[in-house]
Amino acid sequence: MRKALAASLLLGATALPMLQGCLPVVAASAVSGGALATLDRRSLGTQTDDETVEWKASSRVGEKFSDNVHLNFTSYNRRVLVTGEVPSEEVKGEIERIVAGIPQVQGVYNELAVAPVTSFSTRSNDSYITTRVKSRFVDSGKFSAVHVKVVTEASVVYLLGLVTQREADSAIQVARTTSDVKKVVNLLEIISDAKARELDVRMPEQRPPAPPASGGG
Repeated sequence: MRKALAASLLLGATALPMLQGCLPVVAASAVSGGALATLDRRSLGTQTDDETVEWKASSRVGEKFSDNVHLNFTSYNRRVLVTGEVPSEEVKGEIERIVAGIPQVQGVYNELAVAPVTSFSTRSNDSYITTRVKSRFVDSGKFSAVHVKVVTEASVVYLLGLVTQREADSAIQVARTTSDVKKVVNLLEIISDAKARELDVRMPEQRPPAPPASGGG
């Protein structure tokens, strides 16, 4: 039951296309409902901070850079992955400084490429790869796919999450063997088995609905 719920939530989220339209800056925020948030190993406060950081990064960078850039901001456990394409090393460095200056941010992974902005078809393929990787996480049954966040940029897969070494090894292996993946970048934070058990939230057991109260006279 738990695995089926995780699969539905994950595949439902990753199936949403990452359409940029004509916006040059897009925050790659997680699509999360109450149930998915409950399964997350991050505290609710940290999840809220991560969503806030993504919004602030998109807003602050967008105010300064709007031409010839394609940017995605993914915050996990207050560490921000910045992916996409920019026209110069100077722009790349300035964007990192802006993101690092956001109060909640505790680290920045600057994976921006100095290159032309990618096409819509390339981004659509990236979304498809992300969906494929997440689906294969679920199919493998070796760990809860909820605990690993997947970001794909130009067929390069980035993995973020709070996981044990065993879970990390499994996730990396699955991602590496997924079709069309050119490279896997491991940004996973390793925690002990004991810490993982402490952080894992047990789904409440489902109880049958209470019978309707009998009407009074």
